[in-house]
Amino acid sequence: MLFSDIALLDENFEVQTNRWVGTLDGRIAYIGDTAPGPEEAALYGEVYDGDEKLLVPGMYNAHAHAPMTLLRGYAENLPLQAWLNDRVFPFEDKITGEDTYWATMLACAEMLRYGTVSFSDMYYHTRERIQAVAECGMKMNACEGLLAFEPKPYAEYPICRMNEDLIREFHGSADGRILIDYNIHSEYLSNPVVVADIAKLAKEKGLNIHVHVSETKLEHEECKERHEGMTPIRYFESLGVLDVPVTAAHCVWVDDGDIEILAAKGVYVASNPVSNMKLGSGFAPVVRMLERGVNVALGTDGMASNNNHDMYQDLYVLALIQKGANLDPTAVSPASAMRAATRTGALSQGRKDCGHIALGAKADLAVLDASGPSWCPATDMLNNLVFAGHGSDVCLTMADGAVLYREGEWPTIDVERAKAEVEVRTQRIIASL
Repeated sequence: MLFSDIALLDENFEVQTNRWVGTLDGRIAYIGDTAPGPEEAALYGEVYDGDEKLLVPGMYNAHAHAPMTLLRGYAENLPLQAWLNDRVFPFEDKITGEDTYWATMLACAEMLRYGTVSFSDMYYHTRERIQAVAECGMKMNACEGLLAFEPKPYAEYPICRMNEDLIREFHGSADGRILIDYNIHSEYLSNPVVVADIAKLAKEKGLNIHVHVSETKLEHEECKERHEGMTPIRYFESLGVLDVPVTAAHCVWVDDGDIEILAAKGVYVASNPVSNMKLGSGFAPVVRMLERGVNVALGTDGMASNNNHDMYQDLYVLALIQKGANLDPTAVSPASAMRAATRTGALSQGRKDCGHIALGAKADLAVLDASGPSWCPATDMLNNLVFAGHGSDVCLTMADGAVLYREGEWPTIDVERAKAEVEVRTQRIIASL
């Protein structure tokens, strides 16, 4: 595709106007202020009219539980522990692999509708999730959720063999769109023996670890009680977890010492501001993290605690609440927020050639219609993008150069079938509880 005369958000997160961008073989092959020559232009195929449009990097959702689409609206107005133990875990115990496939497919349709091209997903029935993502054309870092209560070696858990099979069969599959991570659900749903074993395996294989960290004050303080005053971050550091690439979801209650460790170890923090507010968990100290050089990415979390996959909503909230929480209107600039949602999210997944608009980068792109009333006047397009735009302004989403959503159409997903399947399956599960 050749985007003509379009505004774009460049790799420095500055808006450039009247640009031409060509995608070829899944990558960005041309960026210029004039059209390429006729022969080169012919290589790109369709010319896309960029009038009153804004071209941005696709969103990278750094923390999701896609099959929890099944639970949208089901577990509400509860604190995290009651939410998990009384509503979520009993429901999840009834979810089948086929349920997971359809819920993931519907989640993918929703993400694509709002400009997301890739997500880091922590859940169960990983084969079915991979099947859905591979079929629809998105990207995913998948990990099989680990709950480990017995203090025995990781090798003695059935999930160990399952993970080895997943890594062998699927890591780097679908032309690199599917990657496999290791998982530790959290400090409170694991034990030191298993955690140390996973850290060692991840280091040997060069793979990422995805983990929940300090989501609630209760979790944070109980960890200190169990482990001689160590916070979850210090606990995981002591067991070698932070010696490999880690995506630490939430980090709402990390202290200054934790933040220093996060920065020193290069940990990627997946902030989930909407979920954290909805569950009453608190506000992550994102400003302090950014000031100390922590890699902050953005996630939606699951649909039982968000309730939608519109990353533009989370983008807006990320930028907005930090200003209020810190009594500082300069906190988290629009550029910093967009970087968290795109480039940093891509790097958290180990996708170094993704998440920004640059020559040679993967063509993971979204087009927003900037002709609506909320975009006028366009005194600053980046400010409009973060504070006045909406996910519903996305009119095209492309991953690896393939158009996966365009103006109400999903060429790779039967959305009506996915909606019907999820509705029926959710009602079946609720009726069985």
